[in-house]
Amino acid sequence: MTSLPAIRNGVLDRIRKALPSPSAAVCGALLWAAAMGASALVNLLLDDWVTPANICFVSLLYAAGGALAFPVGLFLARLVSLGRHWQVALAAAFVCLLATTIGFTGGLFALQYRSYYAQWHEPALTIGWSIQFVHTMATAFYQFIVLGIRLYFPLGFIALALASIWFARQQR
Repeated sequence: MTSLPAIRNGVLDRIRKALPSPSAAVCGALLWAAAMGASALVNLLLDDWVTPANICFVSLLYAAGGALAFPVGLFLARLVSLGRHWQVALAAAFVCLLATTIGFTGGLFALQYRSYYAQWHEPALTIGWSIQFVHTMATAFYQFIVLGIRLYFPLGFIALALASIWFARQQR
């Protein structure tokens, strides 16, 4: 029977191995941010969307979400695919980068959405405020899923496929 400290050491060792290098995390985050921001920008410009200031804000929101998501997505993909075939690495990168990018960008969108509606909410840290906070964030995230994901197509999807292929090749 394996002892608890041995299991803990094995888990910590796996986490250490999955951590990306700082240069890979930073360079990847910058490239991923550029790709996600460009994807949103191109879509908004092609749609002749509202005003240049709003287009810039939304593009920067997508870029910030991408920058925050890449290191986390890379870590999770490495953690899942450590010591496995390249097909697993490809799928792990695809799913982890997709989920973290949508999650972080949707989260930033929800925070911005909540900041707009905060003026009508009850005082902070009350029960009513907590309920309003949770519902506002959930509604904003839902709206992002329904309306915001389209800004990732086709450029963001192409970047996702290329990043996944790069990751799978690195894992060989």
